[in-house]
Amino acid sequence: MSAVVVVGAGIVGASVAYHLASRGVQVSLLEQGPGPGTGVTADSFAWVGGSGGDWPGGAQDLREYVLADYARLEAELPGVTLRRTGSLNWGGGADRESRLAPGQFRVGRSDITDLEPNLRDPPDQAVHIPSDAGVDATALTSSLVAAAEARGATVRYETAVTSLRMSGERVEGVLSATGLHSAATVVLTAGTNVPELCEPLPAELPVVASPATLARITAPPGLVRTIVATPDFEVREVRDGDLLLTLPHVDGPAALREQAAHAAFRRLQAAFRGSDQCRLRGYRTGRRPVPAHGPLIGYATRDRSVYVAVMHSGVTLAPTVGRLIADELVTARPARELLRCRPRLY
Repeated sequence: MSAVVVVGAGIVGASVAYHLASRGVQVSLLEQGPGPGTGVTADSFAWVGGSGGDWPGGAQDLREYVLADYARLEAELPGVTLRRTGSLNWGGGADRESRLAPGQFRVGRSDITDLEPNLRDPPDQAVHIPSDAGVDATALTSSLVAAAEARGATVRYETAVTSLRMSGERVEGVLSATGLHSAATVVLTAGTNVPELCEPLPAELPVVASPATLARITAPPGLVRTIVATPDFEVREVRDGDLLLTLPHVDGPAALREQAAHAAFRRLQAAFRGSDQCRLRGYRTGRRPVPAHGPLIGYATRDRSVYVAVMHSGVTLAPTVGRLIADELVTARPARELLRCRPRLY
């Protein structure tokens, strides 16, 4: 029996497993896919920052730790690096607000041109956040899982958890096609699957699946130099010559989705000089778990046999949340930073 079974090897589950294994806890990490980070993590735009964006509910209490926890992981895990490009945002309202948050700066056309020299028609003004960064979410997840294994964790892929194993009101582990995986504590990080797994438990977990579509584009290296957010699209360079582009989500036949992808690609080409060399490699839609009132992080049973961690954005919060969850499970002391993230028990 493992001390802890973590269900889901996306970036949140990988972070929890890594931080627990680093504390000497016996951990088993179960993933339904063929490898780490192959689900919604692979479909994340992976924009990391602590200044801009939405921070609902208890996420607000975590934002100040995001960049420091990423810097810590960079020091702990060889090969993990953030692309600290900063971001430019215009046309979405933030650039017109009279007061900006700390770390945000209003910049004019000349500064925008310096930051993004390939823009054909820079706006008159934008909001610049120099501390914003991007990360290769799948590569980071793989590094976290490899480091957890090196510290003694057991990892099983293609192991879809179907239900909790109950003994009375206590959860003794999880069931998959390969059998029972016993544990003193089960940590559920499997995104939109968590509410269904928790149906027998006295926990209220309002989570919706929010579709998001990303295109991958081959481009001249350095075509896009920051994270660019406009009313029409968001785009960033993941690695030299590899862009991620957000697409509007379209329900319906594949032909409509194909049209939407090519329309967004043409908007990108219209915005940047040198984009005639770009090639649309493909696109994919993921179903992001979005809790109704902010992150859901904490015990889902009164006997503390099940712990849940569901949030958006998982990529932004995973290093911080993994550290705090591991500390709670090891010390049995509640982390004050997570107090507003607790699931409601009835």
